[in-house]
Amino acid sequence: MTIALLADVHANLPALEAVLDDLDARDRITAIYHLGDLVGYAPWPDETVALLAEREIAGVAGNYDSTVAHDHPHCGCRYEDPRQEELSHASFEWSKSHVTAATKRRLAALPFRLDLRSGGGHTSRSQAILVHGTPTLNTLYWDADRPEEFCRKMIRAAGARRGDLIACGHTHVPWRREVDGVHLLNAGSVGRPKDGDPRACYALVSFAGPLPEIELVRVAYDVARAARAIRESDLPADLADHLERGSTTPRGGDDA
Repeated sequence: MTIALLADVHANLPALEAVLDDLDARDRITAIYHLGDLVGYAPWPDETVALLAEREIAGVAGNYDSTVAHDHPHCGCRYEDPRQEELSHASFEWSKSHVTAATKRRLAALPFRLDLRSGGGHTSRSQAILVHGTPTLNTLYWDADRPEEFCRKMIRAAGARRGDLIACGHTHVPWRREVDGVHLLNAGSVGRPKDGDPRACYALVSFAGPLPEIELVRVAYDVARAARAIRESDLPADLADHLERGSTTPRGGDDA
């Protein structure tokens, strides 16, 4: 079984289309799942949610999804600086006011977590536990440099065991790690990378052997189309700059 994991599309339809085209060209992909945050920051929230539904791609609720669906007063996002906070609030209010009722219903129906058994429920082979932020909250950030005790706490909360995989998104920065035999994966971001690489990012996980095999994949897409659409909308133009850089650092700043 080989699955593809798409995190943090954030209404970036050109990025999602490029990733799906890349997956369609591959052999032996068993299924595609998303790790939440389908909307926000780009001008195609309804189209993004509709395309995933059309492709029957299941997934979990990101913080942006659940807060937009329930008209929460804020998105539960983390901010690098006051300008990023301002942009996030503007994007969140735009998203709440521009999604249709049908999109909100789809977002509200997303589960918090999905569990996948690679060998079916009748075997004890490795399982994949899919969440957005952590197994406890979809607003909590699981960065690559979290101490091992934090990771162990999340592993216990998930009920994971040696050989299992916990996959998340939320930080927009891909990473892989292993703690006490449990494989930890952040699939990065399809539509809003923050690691300095503007290409879309997703993960492939194969359960062909006794342990999951993980590959992080980067896909070039039409960033200019996405940036142009943002600038032509009433979203803040800074959000287009972010896509072009693959970073929230202002132009002329240090992306390190």
